[in-house]
Amino acid sequence: MRNKGEITRFTGLSIIIFLLLAELMDWLTSFYFSISEKEGFLIDLAVSFIYIAVVFFVIKGLKNAAEDLNGHKKRLKSIFDTLDVAIWSHDLKTDTLLITSGIEKLYGHSSEEFYQDNTLWKKVIHPDDLHILTEREAGLSRGEAVTSIYRIIRPDGEVRWIQDRGIPVIDENGNFIDFTSVLFDITNRQESEGRYRSLVEMSPDLIAVYSRGKLDYINEAGCKLFKAESPVDLIGQPISRLIPPDVLAHIKNRELAIGEDFEEKLWFEFKAVQLDGTEIVVEMSAMPILYEGRMAEQIVGRDLTQRKKAERTIKYMAYYDVLTGLPNRNMVRKHLKDSLSKGNERLAILFLDLDRFKIINDTKGHRFGDLLLKVVASRLKNAVKEQGLVSRQGGDEFIIVLKGLGKDQVSEIADRILEEFGTGITIEGQEFFVTPSIGISMAPEDGQDEETLIKHADTAMYLAKDRGKNNYQFYTNQLDGLSSRKMELENGLRKALEQNQLTIHYQPQINLETGEIIGVEALVRWIHPENGLISPAEFIPLAEETGLIVPLGKWVLEKAAAQNKAWQEQGYRPIPMSVNISVRQLQEDHFIDSVKQVLADTQLAPKFLDFEITESVMQNSEKTALILDQLKELGITLAIDDFGTGYSSLSLLKHFPIDKIKIDKSFVDDIIHHSNHGAMVKTIIDMGHNLQFGVIAEGVEEKEQVAFLLKNGCMVGQGYHFSKPLPVEQMEELLFNNVKHEGILQ
Repeated sequence: MRNKGEITRFTGLSIIIFLLLAELMDWLTSFYFSISEKEGFLIDLAVSFIYIAVVFFVIKGLKNAAEDLNGHKKRLKSIFDTLDVAIWSHDLKTDTLLITSGIEKLYGHSSEEFYQDNTLWKKVIHPDDLHILTEREAGLSRGEAVTSIYRIIRPDGEVRWIQDRGIPVIDENGNFIDFTSVLFDITNRQESEGRYRSLVEMSPDLIAVYSRGKLDYINEAGCKLFKAESPVDLIGQPISRLIPPDVLAHIKNRELAIGEDFEEKLWFEFKAVQLDGTEIVVEMSAMPILYEGRMAEQIVGRDLTQRKKAERTIKYMAYYDVLTGLPNRNMVRKHLKDSLSKGNERLAILFLDLDRFKIINDTKGHRFGDLLLKVVASRLKNAVKEQGLVSRQGGDEFIIVLKGLGKDQVSEIADRILEEFGTGITIEGQEFFVTPSIGISMAPEDGQDEETLIKHADTAMYLAKDRGKNNYQFYTNQLDGLSSRKMELENGLRKALEQNQLTIHYQPQINLETGEIIGVEALVRWIHPENGLISPAEFIPLAEETGLIVPLGKWVLEKAAAQNKAWQEQGYRPIPMSVNISVRQLQEDHFIDSVKQVLADTQLAPKFLDFEITESVMQNSEKTALILDQLKELGITLAIDDFGTGYSSLSLLKHFPIDKIKIDKSFVDDIIHHSNHGAMVKTIIDMGHNLQFGVIAEGVEEKEQVAFLLKNGCMVGQGYHFSKPLPVEQMEELLFNNVKHEGILQ
């Protein structure tokens, strides 16, 4: 059905044609009456034919025009129907409204609704966009074409974006007489742009556009990267303020050759300067784009400063020890490999291990241990100077590589290292003593590859340990079995607990006046199925080094407590059982709980259990005091073993809940084998009495020692003079005889 506008225009065209025909007929009539009758007949006949012809051609023309118009209308309608476009034309003088059918697709309302209410297009605008109408009407009233973008709400609630191009017509008097609006649905474009804008603004990377040497756009991440408060601080600024000239020149060269590859991306890594002057490392890509109708460059970048720093740290950690700053095992092996590849160059490898470090690290904690290692590293570098490479292998192990030196020169450097550790190391007001044991291998005679040389130096280091520590030893072929022996013992010790290879021997503690057994010390023994009895002096240090001392000590405690309870149940007189507790055991988080569990399992009264600890535990006074107080609350007796050989402070010692001190065998030996005739023993006995400690002498082997001890007030001793450590059956026999008051002083 034709709308009102179409009918009006077609009717007007028909009237014009008929008016033209009427004018033509009037002219012919006037001409007819001005000639004779005869001629008039002929003319009348001709006029009739002309009239008929004119009418025929006019009617045919009208028909063709109507058909052409209808064809144009169909084509236009087809075009408009395929596009999200509508045209709204309003003749304000005649109040004639013309609306294309596309408006139904855009707005979801029928054309009739808009004809009935020509303000409907305003009523469906989203409330948040109504402010746009004020600006729009102001522009149209001035005769300006205005493009507006706003949202509408369709009857089904869907929100669509509309682009409205309004074109006003102003007459010669300045009156607004006609208005045409072209409407487009741009929802997809707006949403796509919105998503792109969100991605750009929310991107953690710098995204920016520049053209003609100035910055046109930058996102928030870009502002943060360059420490700008807002894009306003950067937009319009020369791009050279952000990107170095050499990078810009490279991009410019690409622009000159843009015909070759418009899509080419360029990647750069460069140092940039933030607005506050801080230098950063930036990774950036650049690509040519069209921006607001002109050629521009889009750049995407990120701050690589932290990543570069991390890469440097990782690279540093790969070849250097983070704690001490010394080269690590990777660097020293690379150094050795490079040196050995040059031929028969003389090399010396010093493998160094710190004596007593593990005790300090366990008692004082890793923080003190780390501080100590830093001082050690400094002393090693001071001793070696520029003559070699000092490296840390890990833990308390160091390797020193010396080039082009003979054996005598290597010995001189080793002596300087020992001298460096002749004095104590003071950390936070506390003095610690550590000494190095050094093994040395020489190339090419002791090996021609890094693995062999390091292994042989390690082997020589264990020889230095065996020879009293704080010395150095050169590798010889006779040492080949030493390292394998250590490895064999370590592997065997791990199996010893599982395969029941461990046993306990017991050594009595004697009242020196009466000969009465007043206590027993439990001492672990390892009976290897192939190698026989392994000396505790060999496997106990290994157990402490590997951490196996913890399960080993727990096993000894369980067995000793159970045996003491069994003796009591067999009728033997109750006496305390002494058990050695290592520093590593005391540092275990659940040590107190495990002790409580042993007491609960064996039903042994705590007063029949003595714990012997070394002086080294005093070096971590705060934690040690807490643990010892808890043991004391349980009712367990505490003794300091090997007293006098450590570095405990007497001012600290008197504040610990200690019951006894045991004089080390080395001092007891001095009673008859040293010129001071036991002066140190007498001092320790007097000090123990003054501090109200019980005093026990270890390693008593001679009658003269017994007499000296009694004379100076030491009433308890143990040693081979009375009995060596005995298996359980022999110890029971000794206890039985002692019950009969036979004594064992003879």
